[in-house]
Order: sequence, then structure tokens, then C-alpha cells
Amino acid sequence: MNAKSTGKHILLQGAGWILVIVGLAAMVLPGPGLLALFAGMAMLATQYEWADRRLAPVKKAAMRGAADSVKSWLRILLSAIGVCLLVGLGIYWGLSAAAPQWWPVGDRWWLVGGWGTGATLIGSGVIAGAMIVYSYLNFRDPGEEEQKPEGE
Repeated sequence: MNAKSTGKHILLQGAGWILVIVGLAAMVLPGPGLLALFAGMAMLATQYEWADRRLAPVKKAAMRGAADSVKSWLRILLSAIGVCLLVGLGIYWGLSAAAPQWWPVGDRWWLVGGWGTGATLIGSGVIAGAMIVYSYLNFRDPGEEEQKPEGE
């Protein structure tokens, strides 16, 4: 194994594990968790047989979630509102607005993180917006809502 091959192996593993951890965190925090988890598992699947065996269910869940997210115009609208809220909160956080009167602890504990946290929120919003566009272009059937029988 030469140095170039070893470096590639280490980079793939490192990036894969980081994406898996970020994906798991994004399952409960703002961000596209299943997408990051799938991307990390896909990278690890090139290195490990166990990851390759577990990749198919993660991919299926990620694709199902992407398809469900654009099933109706209400879901698309709510997702777009969520993206705008994430980006707006990131900008607000980055600007480090003054602590409000009701804040019970010292001002230095208000919006801890500054632009580091704000940029993460903005990045999550941008990725989520890109996923909405991707899902719309790849999974949205324009006549799907019109084909429903009356009363459903």
C-alpha cells in the first residue's frame, strides 16, 4: 500500500465517520440528517463490508423521506418556510443581537458562538433548500394530487 493509497483510505474513513456523526446529530438538530448519514455510509461502504451491508436501508429511508417531503404543496411550503427560518436565525445569530430584557443570565451567554454557529445554521438551511429542489425535480409527480379520487 503506497502513501497515496493510504492517504485516500484515511480521508475516506475520516469524511465518512464525520458525515455519519453529523447525520446522526442532524436527525434531532436542524439539517438533512438522513442525507448526511447516507453520504457517510456510502463513503464507509467503500472501505468496510459491514457498512456496505447496511447502506441499502439507509438509502431507502433517505429517498423515501425525500419523496415524502414534496408530496404536497403544503409540505413544500412548510419546508421552504423552515429553510427561511434557519437562514434568518443564522444571520440573526451571526450578527450577535443584544440580549433581550427577559434574558435571565449574563449577556455574554446570549447567542454563544457568533458567526460560527450562525454559519452552521445558514449552511444547514442552504443544504435543506438544495434538497427541496433536488427532491422536487426528481420525485415530484405534477399530476399526483390531481389523480386522487374524490373524498381523499
